[in-house]
Amino acid sequence: MQAAVIVFPGSNCDRDVAVTLEQVSGRKPHMVWHKETEFPKVDLIVLPGGFSYGDYLRCGAMAAHSPAMRETAARAEKGVPVLGICNGFQILTEAKLLPGALLPNKTLTYICKDVNLRVETSQSLFTNAYEEGQTLRIPVAHHDGCYSIDDEGRRRLEDNGQIAFRYCAPDGAVTPEANPNGSLSNIAGVFNRTKTVLGLMPHPERLADRQLGGTDGRGLFESICGALV
Repeated sequence: MQAAVIVFPGSNCDRDVAVTLEQVSGRKPHMVWHKETEFPKVDLIVLPGGFSYGDYLRCGAMAAHSPAMRETAARAEKGVPVLGICNGFQILTEAKLLPGALLPNKTLTYICKDVNLRVETSQSLFTNAYEEGQTLRIPVAHHDGCYSIDDEGRRRLEDNGQIAFRYCAPDGAVTPEANPNGSLSNIAGVFNRTKTVLGLMPHPERLADRQLGGTDGRGLFESICGALV
């Protein structure tokens, strides 16, 4: 599997995700600068976490219009899988590759801690290494992670199985107390309709090696690699 990581001014998790991708796939990903209008043919495109363009205007708003994102959108339209983590998720919603929006956390403060996630489906190229209902421990690090969508949009997500992860208690219960940022229905990650694009606020690359304190996030990358080899 050959991946590409899009690097924006302000990205700060591009190396983290690149290291994990190489560990899992055995191949160094292409690091694509945001100004590039073309890049090599790849099996996966990743938008990393960070503060693209300093989060001016809105988080991800400027990055969504970068030259590399125009090419990313064109490839996504053709079915190339795209993964957006944290700021990458914000960029995907701003680029309309995913529905909804990421708003400031309910606390209006930056949150950096481990949270629990419930895997809502194992039937995707991003989650097939997990079991439906499995509980994961994954770090979050964001100020604008409150997922929001209108009632009709939420119903479509539910009906189409587009909710990938929900914030939960350690036992898997989806409760208000387990929701770190006020996201609607405890939503932590969503797919597009065909499940070829995934955005999530937690950082699986930060818990994908035992030396980092755990491997719950590694399954996401193993899922992708196993599906695309």
